Amino acid sequence: MAGPPSAIRLAQYTHADVAEILGDGDDPFGVAETGLAWLSKEEHFGIRHGGRLVAHAGLRRLPLTVGGTALEVVGVGGVAVTPDVRGRGLARSVVAAALSHARTLGPRHALLFCRPPLVVLYERLGWRPIDEDPCVEVLVEQPGDRVVTMPLRTMVTPLHEDAQWPAGPVRLWSLPM
Repeated sequence: MAGPPSAIRLAQYTHADVAEILGDGDDPFGVAETGLAWLSKEEHFGIRHGGRLVAHAGLRRLPLTVGGTALEVVGVGGVAVTPDVRGRGLARSVVAAALSHARTLGPRHALLFCRPPLVVLYERLGWRPIDEDPCVEVLVEQPGDRVVTMPLRTMVTPLHEDAQWPAGPVRLWSLPM
């Protein structure tokens, strides 16, 4: 692979697609231990190489409050790159394509949840953690009218140059994406 191929918008993204990228294990994203229920993404972007899907990023608009102020974000999730092609800029390319589309949707920020080892990758892509301050708790809904503290790292990136993330605790008014 010379340079990263271009990301494209996918008409659908199925369990078979996840298996094509990450294999068909029980926990392809490594988050089962959190015990969380997740929302599916509404829009999908992928990279195909050699006839197979090798990278994906999904989007979903979500309501939340930050410090009591209601706003909407574009949630980014399901980011995956096939192990044998990692380190070639595919995560950067597929996330950039998803964020380019997210900029047309209206919200001022994109938000994602990730495992701690991936924080450095996302920081290199322009994201910043918002949960480093012990005063910033991130709450998400779960089935059975439960509200739980997000055990994964929460990161944001602006979708517009003048977008400033407000201060305060975060309450996602849905399942995480």
